[in-house]
Amino acid sequence: MTNKLATTFTGLEFVNPFVLASAPPTESKAKIMRAFEAGWGGVVTKTIGMHPVENVAGPKTIYQRASEAKPYVSRNKRPDTVSHSSWNWELISDQPLEQWLPDLEEIKTTYPDRMLIGSIMAGAGNEEEMDHWRKLAKACVNAGCDALELNMSCPHMDRKDMGAHIANDEDIIRSILKAVTGAVSVPIWVKLTPSTSSLVNAAGAAYAAGAASISLCNTFPSLPLMDPETLKFEVEVDGLVTSGGLGGLAILHQALQRVSDVSRAYPDKSISGIGGIKGFREAFNFIVHGAGNLQICTAAMEEKGSGGIGVNLIQELTGDLSDFLDRKGYASIEDFRGIARERIVEHSQIRRKSEAYNGGYAKSA
Repeated sequence: MTNKLATTFTGLEFVNPFVLASAPPTESKAKIMRAFEAGWGGVVTKTIGMHPVENVAGPKTIYQRASEAKPYVSRNKRPDTVSHSSWNWELISDQPLEQWLPDLEEIKTTYPDRMLIGSIMAGAGNEEEMDHWRKLAKACVNAGCDALELNMSCPHMDRKDMGAHIANDEDIIRSILKAVTGAVSVPIWVKLTPSTSSLVNAAGAAYAAGAASISLCNTFPSLPLMDPETLKFEVEVDGLVTSGGLGGLAILHQALQRVSDVSRAYPDKSISGIGGIKGFREAFNFIVHGAGNLQICTAAMEEKGSGGIGVNLIQELTGDLSDFLDRKGYASIEDFRGIARERIVEHSQIRRKSEAYNGGYAKSA
């Protein structure tokens, strides 16, 4: 029997297009093994690095909710509220590479039909950091990773040669990809920050330098709210806070815009869609804008009783997608992937009340 949910993405065979994103749901061997047992088609590990990592002395992630009765956004638990977003200032994995490697090998040996993508991060600007990228890449691939995702999007880095700080520099993007593609031969995904006006150019540089896919979107840089009564931030340490990342439903529409921008500029290239996927409707929208697989984090973390890996969520996603394919007579997601692209146009191409509008320009005499 043909598996309609099976997808080929960057040359890899996924049993379904749903992937747990690089985040707390994929921070350990135990969680990843449970995720694969639950039915996820792939996982991207929590980002592995070689620089010292130590998280804040307090909560790392909060969930924000809103209600109709009191429509303010807050982490405070109130009756009849619905999910608005997640906010975190969590750093990359504090588990060293040497601890990850046997875990990766065991995961892949236990679940050979599931795609294991290693997320890695190092610095930039000198040959020592390029060697770090090479070492991380070779080690993860040798341990069984089917692909790598290069983290050029983390919004929490103090070091200016890492994460989102480097994703605007096309020369750095090219240098990192040269180092990694020269070290390994698996597909390379590049996770770029969405917080830039030059995203399309950065994506183009990455594709040209050998990236098999762009992953969009990581969380958006943001700040938590301050309570007007206590004058305390909703998450803080010793009264202080710094920039964190906003995720969940609140970023859905922005993420779709970024995916659309890159997909329309490079319609023949691959995109892994991320940002606000709560169920099938959100996943569908990423696909119609060109995404070939879907990464999910906040919705999995919010699910009660699943240990943060979305046991019920993956069953809902695969079930709803299967029902949709059957109802519409589609053989796979490829039958409707990208169908929204040609309907995204410039403002001047949208019908106006009269024919006099000229895109904001004066008409020639």
